[in-house]
Amino acid sequence: MNQREFLRTLGGISLAAVFGDAGWARYAALPPARLAQDDAFWAAIRARYLLTPDYINLENGYFLMQSQPVLEAFIGRVRDINLQSTRYMRTRMADDNVAVRARLAAMAGVPLEELIVTRNTTESLDTVIGGFRWQAGDEAVMAAQDYGAMLDMFALQARRHGVVNRIVSLPVDPRSDDEIVGLYEGAITPRTRLLMICHMVNITGQVLPVAQVADMAHRHGVQVMVDGAHTFGQLEFTIPELHGDYFASSLHKWLGNPLGAGILWVRRDHIAELWPTFADQSVPDDDIRKLNHTGTQPVHTVLAINDALDFHQAIGTARKEARLRWLQRYWTDRVRGRPGITLNTPSDPRRTGAIANVGVAGLEPAALASALFDRYRIWTVAIDGAGVHGVRVTPHLFTSTDELDALVRALRELAG
Repeated sequence: MNQREFLRTLGGISLAAVFGDAGWARYAALPPARLAQDDAFWAAIRARYLLTPDYINLENGYFLMQSQPVLEAFIGRVRDINLQSTRYMRTRMADDNVAVRARLAAMAGVPLEELIVTRNTTESLDTVIGGFRWQAGDEAVMAAQDYGAMLDMFALQARRHGVVNRIVSLPVDPRSDDEIVGLYEGAITPRTRLLMICHMVNITGQVLPVAQVADMAHRHGVQVMVDGAHTFGQLEFTIPELHGDYFASSLHKWLGNPLGAGILWVRRDHIAELWPTFADQSVPDDDIRKLNHTGTQPVHTVLAINDALDFHQAIGTARKEARLRWLQRYWTDRVRGRPGITLNTPSDPRRTGAIANVGVAGLEPAALASALFDRYRIWTVAIDGAGVHGVRVTPHLFTSTDELDALVRALRELAG
């Protein structure tokens, strides 16, 4: 299927084709907060996904299934690359990669020369952590609720270089931004060189005041690395607004790209300081492409970023963010404060997005996840560590209020 046929037959890319010009004009005029509650609009978006009838999928935080328009385009790209084979790789791959990076850089609000496409957030952040020029006794600051693979990478630097890792623990429901800033600042010493912070904590859904923490860290001469695995494509922001020095995300999460694509942004004046994981002497030390020499890549996955961006931008980040936040509050407001139910997610809606975490008294997280699936056919994931004990619930644009009503009934019955 060529690009023209794709655009004509798969209306998910053009919302005017889905709703008609008049219908789309009406929806486009609605503020995102109002559109977030319009079930007819989101039912039309839901129809662009092929969903299993066997269970309710509320575990979309690991990776997000592609919409049918993106999936079909991706399959077409796999066939196309397979047909062209090495000729594509040697004649067009480099230019296409630059074009994809340019689109991502524009969405992120950063220069093309500061952003590369990687395979995922873990690879991106490991590139920074492993490429840092550590000295014995240097210190790094992070949170116990950060992603486990990143904590493991810092532990490896402790073993290899003698880095001292200072780990704070985030409150589930902070009173203010100042509380979070003070928590991180209390862990900084004159030996601190790097601070890692999640934009959104993957196990609780808490959105952290990254810019305020970064400003504080910079006053102490500390660089800041932002884990944005769950915010790029979910929340409306640009990378410079976070005031960090490094930023990473996975495109197969909230952007809805096929598995195996991520981004790494490095502030221009830090590029030369990082050692690349894999050697590449074809580019100078201050060229971010030196960090991107990973051998032969699945180029069809990189090309599919174009299609994921088309689908995402047709809906709009602001509309996505409003709907996802509304869905989360739709179910959490119905169980928060009920006997036997604990929400491990902030009560302030400004501190949350799509993700939330819930526990039920008397049920270990694994038992709760099993009960939800075995008895109610609701798929979640158990979280049991770093002071968080419950299941992570992650709806997406295709999630209906009927499905969330089923979750609420299940939690109330289990808690009762």
